[in-house]
Amino acid sequence: MKNKSFLAFDLGATSGRSILGTLDNGRLQMKELTRFPNQMLQIGDHFHWNIYSLFEHFKSALAEVKKEGVEISSIGIDTWGVDFALIAKDGTILGAPYAYRDPQTNGMPEKYFEIVSREKVYGLTGIQVMNFNSLYQLFALKQADSSLLEAASEMLFMPDALAYLLTGNKVVEYTIASTSQILNPRTKQFENQLLEAAEVSPSILGEIVMPGHRIGTLTDALADECELGKVPVVAVAGHDTASAVAAVPAENERFAYLSSGTWSLMGIEVKDAIINDETYALNFTNEGGIEGTTRFLKNITGMWLLEQCLKEWKKEGITYAYEKLVHMAESAPAFQSLIDSDHPSFANPVSMTKAIVDYCTSSGQTAPSTHAEFVRCIFESLSLRYKYVLGKFINLAPFAIEKLHVIGGGSKNPLLNQWTANAIGIPVLAGPSEATSIGNIMIQARAAGCVDSLSEMRKIIRESIQIEEFLPENTSEWEEAYLEFLKITGE
Repeated sequence: MKNKSFLAFDLGATSGRSILGTLDNGRLQMKELTRFPNQMLQIGDHFHWNIYSLFEHFKSALAEVKKEGVEISSIGIDTWGVDFALIAKDGTILGAPYAYRDPQTNGMPEKYFEIVSREKVYGLTGIQVMNFNSLYQLFALKQADSSLLEAASEMLFMPDALAYLLTGNKVVEYTIASTSQILNPRTKQFENQLLEAAEVSPSILGEIVMPGHRIGTLTDALADECELGKVPVVAVAGHDTASAVAAVPAENERFAYLSSGTWSLMGIEVKDAIINDETYALNFTNEGGIEGTTRFLKNITGMWLLEQCLKEWKKEGITYAYEKLVHMAESAPAFQSLIDSDHPSFANPVSMTKAIVDYCTSSGQTAPSTHAEFVRCIFESLSLRYKYVLGKFINLAPFAIEKLHVIGGGSKNPLLNQWTANAIGIPVLAGPSEATSIGNIMIQARAAGCVDSLSEMRKIIRESIQIEEFLPENTSEWEEAYLEFLKITGE
């Protein structure tokens, strides 16, 4: 088969980039073309996304493709979840899309639950309750008598809104819609009753399309401007985590995944949503995956704790190279201080180091005092937290979990990967670190007929990247530490 190239736009809440991916004789090659900022706009007391700035960055990336002299088969876009643009009847984007950190949703879930119970909302959607979910954003707009909502004919989630700017065509992609807390994962359709209860017309919700759907081609004006012609735009897994999970290089279904970065997302891939009293109590979530799968997962605080400590130390004039941090952690005493990384006191403290010291002191432990001890405390505690959450998945999964695949930036942390393997007692496979972009590109490749299935996609990824395996060591010591961790955290 002729080699084919694809362009992926991968957008996070602080930055975005464009990646050129080429499938060459069953191997994937990737090249970053551009990287650009994505900053929230503060206008008065509200926070928004500058969707037109992102569109300009997209056009710059298309110009870079032209310079490369490569013919691209399609374009795909993935972003963070929940946020959306409102579209007027004449097709105009109304205002600047609100950002999930906007304070308008503070207290909105509780107010909404006075109309529809929390249990019913979870039972219909299987989504963990977070105040910024799309349902509560729409409810907040209605409560504020928003003129934008009043004028809106449709809503498009962020990747779909950006695809609309590229093509002029409007779709609602399944995986990004699944983050809204309006979608029913069993029927894979929107639950109109949830919007009706908020007094928002369900007519603003479009028809859902699945990953791989061809949205359209670049508009005539854009095709002429970038000199690339009428390139197709494909709806990939629009939610970045869904694209990342599509890139897990698993050999079968018997795995769990950990998308590791500032925040960690641990989960399993299942055919049907898992919604019951236990998952409600655990606040586990059911989001859309490709091939109609469900990403059954849990949010866990990740390297946020270390990042905040490093910011404090930088203000003191001390910075550390990554390799130095690993060496520091190894040199400190083992299991001296353990914390629950998901404890509310670590959400956004003025001082992370003080929050850690206070937690350890209040739980009767020796608090870390050196930088090395802080780093070790964080790495060990994360490993044990992963063990706790994985145990819940083992009990709920319809299959045996034999391996943990670590993807994302955290996959490049060999010490944390080894300690995680030690804690959970099963092999950890690390990589790819660029899972989101790879998943985006491979979904486009499938839409182009280069691959036939998710399993074939994953086979190509396994053969195209380096995967590092970490086998459990010193498991009895880690099991003993885990029992202490449970006492300390009250789990």
